[in-house]
Amino acid sequence: MIGSALSATTPELGIVLGAFLAGAGIFQVPAGLAALRWGNRTVSIWALMLMGVFGLASAFSPNWIVLAALRFGAGAGAAFFFAPALGLVASYYPTGTRGPIIGLYNSGFSLGSGVGLFAGALIGTEYGWAAALAVGGVGLLAAGGVSPFILPRTDPPLPARGPAALLAASRPILRSRALWALALSFIGLWSAFYVAAQYFVQYSHAVHPGWSVALAAGLPTLMIAFEIPAGPLGGWLAERPGDMRWILVVFGLLSGVAILLIPFTPLLGLVVLFALLGIFDGIIWAVLYLLPTYLPETGGEGLALALALLNAINIFGGSGLAVAFAFVATYSSYATAWVLAGAFAVIPLPLLLLVRGHPQGERSPGEAPRREVESG
Repeated sequence: MIGSALSATTPELGIVLGAFLAGAGIFQVPAGLAALRWGNRTVSIWALMLMGVFGLASAFSPNWIVLAALRFGAGAGAAFFFAPALGLVASYYPTGTRGPIIGLYNSGFSLGSGVGLFAGALIGTEYGWAAALAVGGVGLLAAGGVSPFILPRTDPPLPARGPAALLAASRPILRSRALWALALSFIGLWSAFYVAAQYFVQYSHAVHPGWSVALAAGLPTLMIAFEIPAGPLGGWLAERPGDMRWILVVFGLLSGVAILLIPFTPLLGLVVLFALLGIFDGIIWAVLYLLPTYLPETGGEGLALALALLNAINIFGGSGLAVAFAFVATYSSYATAWVLAGAFAVIPLPLLLLVRGHPQGERSPGEAPRREVESG
């Protein structure tokens, strides 16, 4: 509908979609620095308002170029929201109990993706694409307006840091070997999940032309649906005694195999495969976002910056692999592209060896779980 209304070609619409992702990636680290300066709660609330303004303005775009610029702004707002809001959520719960809550936080994004997909399509069909974007923007502005009255103040008073002091406070986080290893180990998986959600409809159109668009879109949507209950489950598993890395390794390997099998699996098998991918995805990212809360250099007020750096590395590195997937699919075959996506999901996982996890049974009964992580 947007392409027709704004006379935009498929590549131009790809730029519109990519603009949001670019904004979300570029502003991750600035968002973490802002949280370190002004606090998670303040940055999260203003980020909601920023997303709302750009979302509502998107509805009035006269052409695809303006729309791409406004979606870039919305992506920046999303960057300023995600890590600081997750840091705020973590601050509401004591160590050892955050896992399911962080998983639930991630599940909220999956739920929103599913609702937005269908509600946006229904509103767009009935009232036009601009109305769908406007409703989203107004909803975000309403959430930003209500949040100050709902979100408790838990941020400790932060010192008035100038640029030099802010750089000094952020340096241990940005230079953490464990954090970089954790982020780099999941670039391949980030890309694999991304291409499974974004490219499957195009893949099915090329390889299985008899499948309807609704059927092809239903499979990645099924993956999103199964992410919702899997998030809290992953957080609960991570808070059990033991080494969190094993959860990441096991479900990372299973995810890579599942991605690799996509071109060789019949339709009914793909239903099961995408359901499993949703479960794996929800579990992995709940654990991935929980583990930095136990890093000595990234806990407390530095958590938002740590999560922002983790996201930025995954978004930029994973996006590059997603582009490579498209080139391989175009100039070789989709089967080769899926196999390579599954392989690259697994290859970086040994970097987790640079992150030393909590040994099984080290804590005494009734003691809150602890994680000793080598920061380098």
